[in-house]
Amino acid sequence: DLVFVSGQIPVDPATGAMPADVRDQARQSLANLKAILAAAGLGMADVVKTVVFLADLNDFAAVNEVYAEAFAQPFPARSCVQVAGIPKGAKVEIECIARRP
Repeated sequence: DLVFVSGQIPVDPATGAMPADVRDQARQSLANLKAILAAAGLGMADVVKTVVFLADLNDFAAVNEVYAEAFAQPFPARSCVQVAGIPKGAKVEIECIARRP
């Protein structure tokens, strides 16, 4: 079974707040993914593919640092693209596909 998680922007579900810093935005987007996966009985180790959308590709290195904190090696397959805009003016959006063990 595959679980598809739609793109998560860095909005804290408890407060509705969105951090300004791109690293903090990446952390929040990944935390949102983790919570959705947990609700499905899965974890970050079950992720097989991610797509990272960036408002500015120059933020790739900063987001990559945070990404490496969230996943263990071998990392899931990943695509990263710059887009014209992300909802709510976010700098980062991340979606994933996970596999049930």
